[in-house]
Amino acid sequence: MASNEEQKFQVRKLELSDKSKGFIELLRQLTTCDSVSDKDFEDRFMELQSRAEDHQVFVIEDDRSGKIVATGSVFSERKFIRNCGKVGHIEDVVVDSNARGLHLGKKLINSLTDYAHSVGCYKVILDCSVDNKAFYEKCGYKQKEIQMVKYFI
Repeated sequence: MASNEEQKFQVRKLELSDKSKGFIELLRQLTTCDSVSDKDFEDRFMELQSRAEDHQVFVIEDDRSGKIVATGSVFSERKFIRNCGKVGHIEDVVVDSNARGLHLGKKLINSLTDYAHSVGCYKVILDCSVDNKAFYEKCGYKQKEIQMVKYFI
């Protein structure tokens, strides 16, 4: 039987109604996220729904407050290597600053990782800051090589 804490914090897929539950505000704790109109949110949500096998956004909602307290996404990259295999990419992981310490990040990462495996990815990768390296190692990830980036805006 699930504990009360587990019942309060279940991982699920993003729903259209999550915009009104603080989803965008939560993303602002991670990075720059300008205001998103209801129409733009719905358009992007429907676009992601049409690509559901290749791209999922997961959230954790606090059943007590009705607020989204954690989110992350995973998408699969289709390759020619590894017998035309797929690689999972985890992105945009954030836990609300008021909900940290409840192991929601680990719960979310495990769900994203399991999803990537379930759709046939032979590995899953992510980028993180040096400050978050130890957390991801606790989730079973290890450092490999380095990340490079070039911004266009």
